[in-house]
Amino acid sequence: MKHPVFAANWKMNQAPADAKAFVRQFLAYFPRQQDRLVLIFPSALALHAVTDALKDRPDIQVGVQNIYWEDNGAFTGENSAPIARAAGAKYVLVGHSERRHVFGETDEESGKKAAAAVRAGLTPLVCVGETAAQRDAGETNAVVIRQLRAALAGVGPQHIASSLVAYEPVWAIGTGKTASPADASAVHTVLRAELRTLTGERGEAVPILYGGSVNSGNATALLAAPEVDGLLVGGASLDAEGWASIVRA
Repeated sequence: MKHPVFAANWKMNQAPADAKAFVRQFLAYFPRQQDRLVLIFPSALALHAVTDALKDRPDIQVGVQNIYWEDNGAFTGENSAPIARAAGAKYVLVGHSERRHVFGETDEESGKKAAAAVRAGLTPLVCVGETAAQRDAGETNAVVIRQLRAALAGVGPQHIASSLVAYEPVWAIGTGKTASPADASAVHTVLRAELRTLTGERGEAVPILYGGSVNSGNATALLAAPEVDGLLVGGASLDAEGWASIVRA
């Protein structure tokens, strides 16, 4: 049985000093546990503060929210996978809905980022999800399969097997709307079948997380749904006590 995965995406919040204070508070609520994986994705400028605050807690890993697909060069404002790795990141979000819908990231670009992450030794957490219009049109399964295939097109089966996937319906992010456990389970089942197609039996080991207005009130029910292996949490991860209650679910 896979250990559950809990990932906190702080988005554009938590300056370095705030991030350190948050970690201190969170650790007071969350003693070391070996039966789950906890990930924190701070802003790039707070990455060092978080990794330093967690240096004695290897059970909690840190990632970056985005990378560029080139390893280095004249790309002002971007951060590469090798730089993120050298700065202490172990994971990276790829294809988050805000990257797609706010910044125009394409499926092809998500694929380049996932491949760059793997080259540098980072573990990608690939995000997929449909808009409300796509959901209403009955296109959910086709959309998430297309996004998953594109993101993993340049990643070999052995690295796909050690990656993570998150289903985050766009209509549920920051809206207060959440997919029901049954709805989440149905899409996760589709994603699981695609992972088996891409990697064979190794696809069974890939954690599939749900993200979209997750909070302490719905976390337990979502985790109990078949094929929901963890949670990708946004706003609710910015409160140390509330986040601790979610990761203890």
